[in-house]
Amino acid sequence: MKVSTRGDYASRALLSLALHAGSQNPTSVRDIAERTGLPQPYLEQILLALKGAGLVRSKRGVGGGYVLARPPSAITLGEIVSAVDGPIVAGDFGQPHENGACEHEGQCVLLAVWADVGEHMREHLDSFTLEDMVRRARNTAAPAPALH
Repeated sequence: MKVSTRGDYASRALLSLALHAGSQNPTSVRDIAERTGLPQPYLEQILLALKGAGLVRSKRGVGGGYVLARPPSAITLGEIVSAVDGPIVAGDFGQPHENGACEHEGQCVLLAVWADVGEHMREHLDSFTLEDMVRRARNTAAPAPALH
């Protein structure tokens, strides 16, 4: 599986919101773009998709912007990627036993394997929450201990 640029940008944008979740004020698209280095016009499209998926809420007008719709512990990377890229699958091969998928040698067996691989990818991405990413980001950003 390859996470698309949209999936990566969406994850980075929501991680930025999660890193600053202590502030109850919405964060503007411009601020998210500056903090993450993401292009603002593309980021606006991605945030609209995330809003449609119920992962963020928006406030219009002065002081407006975006906030997470749920706590960082309740949002997974799998949800984020699916919100902007669609279902997480190993490929678009169809399902075993549907539409004559098992009529050709070996096809049914491989379709079952590809479906299983997709399920493992979904489960793995769903095992990481934004809270996990915040913890990792803060540990990475911590200064190294001084050597004596």
